[in-house]
Amino acid sequence: MTGDMMLLIVRDRTAKRRLEAVLDRSGSDLITNDPQMLAVLERVQQVAPTDASVLVQGESGTGKTHIARMVHHNSQRADKPLVEVNCAAIPESLIESELFGHVKGAFTGASQERSGRFLSADGGTLFLDEVGEIPLHLQAKLLRVIQDKEFEPVGSDKPVKVDVRIIAASNQNLRQNVDNGEFRSDLYYRLAVIPLYIPALRERPGDIPLLLQYFCHNLERRGYADDVECGAEAMRMMMDYPWPGNVRELENAVEHALICAVNKKVSPESLPQDVRVYADSRQAPSAEQNPEDRYGRMRQDIVIALDQADGNKSKAAEALGIDRSTLWRRMRKMNIH
Repeated sequence: MTGDMMLLIVRDRTAKRRLEAVLDRSGSDLITNDPQMLAVLERVQQVAPTDASVLVQGESGTGKTHIARMVHHNSQRADKPLVEVNCAAIPESLIESELFGHVKGAFTGASQERSGRFLSADGGTLFLDEVGEIPLHLQAKLLRVIQDKEFEPVGSDKPVKVDVRIIAASNQNLRQNVDNGEFRSDLYYRLAVIPLYIPALRERPGDIPLLLQYFCHNLERRGYADDVECGAEAMRMMMDYPWPGNVRELENAVEHALICAVNKKVSPESLPQDVRVYADSRQAPSAEQNPEDRYGRMRQDIVIALDQADGNKSKAAEALGIDRSTLWRRMRKMNIH
């Protein structure tokens, strides 16, 4: 694997200084020694120089955006724009205009012409994060621009030519969405010329010590205490925890632990409550919940988070450690209004 991939693979855990020296030479925070992740990164190296569409799938917090940026920055379009769009964060009524732009007077409030994200990415790469959130009625228009490299802005019948490479990502199983009639099969196959699956952190626990060391190093640079030690019990708890928020949750947990460390030592009491509660539940079989109990607790957590956020779903999702689209799906499933 070449150095210009901006990829860091650390194999020696014994020397902190050696890690720091390598980090100083690296612009990446994709740290891994896991065979699954190494295979993904090797495939990234192969596909980056091409113009093939890439579909990155994996749970939230696994690093899909990092992979997309790596593909772009090692492509022949690296000196052109990389435009990132979070499709889950755009209201359904605005997403067509956001992607394709609109002409003046196209709809109420369109007081001036606006170029969309496709035109902004012309010559470069468009990264469609959470592409599964694009409504079915707009998927045909997205398919056309991928196939024909042209589109019409909202309110116009004049086609606009565009040269854009597409990288898409989703925390959903889009193949299953196709089977359920929630995603167009023809669009899926256009996007998934090169499918990449990013394993969850619980599928690669061997990376946890490497990531812990890396995040500690970054926090030291930001002024946090240096040379903090992690006790054996705290390390065991972090290795056992399933990390539903993946690498993003681990990074937040490390910051929490450094703040709460006593005498530069991370103990179980220094860890976030979720990690401690999980460890306690593992030690007490009587505390195990059946599926109905878990459902009730999840529903209660959502209701409380929404109440504390005054109904703001973005803030509630952040408090729950999930993305907004996942919150919406759970609310619909649990009949929460």
